[in-house]
Amino acid sequence: MSTTTDDSTTKDGATTRDRLKGVFAYALDLDPSVQIEELRYREIDKWDSLGHMALVAAIEDEFGVQFDTDQVIEMSGFKVAYDMLRGMGLGD
Repeated sequence: MSTTTDDSTTKDGATTRDRLKGVFAYALDLDPSVQIEELRYREIDKWDSLGHMALVAAIEDEFGVQFDTDQVIEMSGFKVAYDMLRGMGLGD
């Protein structure tokens, strides 16, 4: 999706938060009207167990990280995913 620089932004200036929103929108095929930052696991039909694994894989690919099993299970919303990335040194 994006090419990163040496900090938490892409070459086009996108922040980690913006990039993560893009990953959520792409992986879950979200309508533009969805409030991504408020989204929670199983709140919409597309974020079921299969959607969750697709989302996790897309986040890992976009940010070059790997989540452990506990993190995958705990990833219950956008904020949780963003906080996990911040904990990995990728926050804005």
